Amino acid sequence: MTETIPPANPYILLTPGPLSTTLTVKQSMLRDWCTWDDDYKQLIQDIRRKLVDLATFSVGYTCVLMQGSGTFCVESVITTAVPEDGKLLVLANGAYGRRIALIAERIGIDLQVHDAGDTSGPDPGQLDQALLADVAITHVAMVHCETTTGMLNSVKTIGRIVKAHGRAFIVDAMSSFGGIPLDAQKIGADYLISSANKCIQGVPGFGFVIARSAELSKTRGQARSLSLDLFDQWETMEKDAGKWRFTSPTHTVRAFAQALRELEAEGGIAKRYERYCENHRVLVQGMQALAFKTLLPAENQSPIITAFHSPQHKDWSFDRFYQHLKEQGFVIYPGKVTEADTFRIGNIGDIRPADITRLLQAVKSAMYWCKDDAEEMMI
Repeated sequence: MTETIPPANPYILLTPGPLSTTLTVKQSMLRDWCTWDDDYKQLIQDIRRKLVDLATFSVGYTCVLMQGSGTFCVESVITTAVPEDGKLLVLANGAYGRRIALIAERIGIDLQVHDAGDTSGPDPGQLDQALLADVAITHVAMVHCETTTGMLNSVKTIGRIVKAHGRAFIVDAMSSFGGIPLDAQKIGADYLISSANKCIQGVPGFGFVIARSAELSKTRGQARSLSLDLFDQWETMEKDAGKWRFTSPTHTVRAFAQALRELEAEGGIAKRYERYCENHRVLVQGMQALAFKTLLPAENQSPIITAFHSPQHKDWSFDRFYQHLKEQGFVIYPGKVTEADTFRIGNIGDIRPADITRLLQAVKSAMYWCKDDAEEMMI
């Protein structure tokens, strides 16, 4: 049988996910599977166990896989974990923290939001005072790596305060889990949420929740949604040894299993983190040499995605810049910050420092506004 090789991708995705995947991850999807087979269900159980092992060295945690994007998983946790008489405090400093608040608002959960803006982290003192003042707050939620800007929030500091007040802690680790060392127990997380197509380097199709078993076991019957009922999904996977309640994304699951093997072969999260950090270092140094400025100071910046200020030039157009880069084999992200005109470049996925060096050459070639100025001076 001749091995099928997918066509080469026309560009590298320098985005926070979906992202560029390896050829072997792509090849793992080139056949069909039956979701009822014991070998497929065993694969699900293996994935769940490996994810818990990646999340913490402590006992008392479980893993639930959930169909859909990362946001589906976030909504699954919010709609299941917070009871009817509960109250959620959201610490937001970007679009994804605000999305958590929007989910809670949409389903009618009692809500308080502390919004720090796009370029500041959550205020621990303000949180401490809020939890002292309002005993109705039962859960606190925040984003670890806010991909609006690339800011890395201090979940350890926040988690310590949340647990000191005896509240449940929900962490959206969508763009950090698998790429930044993190221990769910040490940060006090009761729910840690991520997705298949982020730092594990799989493809889109499902997300997952690492949950403290004792917390999740309290949530039977609380969900405001049938398909997003996290407790029911967990109970089914436990009782039927890896069975999903509804259609399982089989091809995505196989790709994810391969991606987990490749993470292990790379040396685990610590080694992947080193690669992402080196990608980021090469990117920032190179962009600064081309006169681009980062939005955030280095101490607040994650190695996942970096926001750069757009050039203050009359002819600047992100769409035009984007097309120039795409023609050279690179795709970047537009800005999402309300306080500044920015664009973003990701460092995660099957990307190496050599790829970032090639990107920098492409960026230099794509700086059409500099060429326009030079031509005007010659006229």
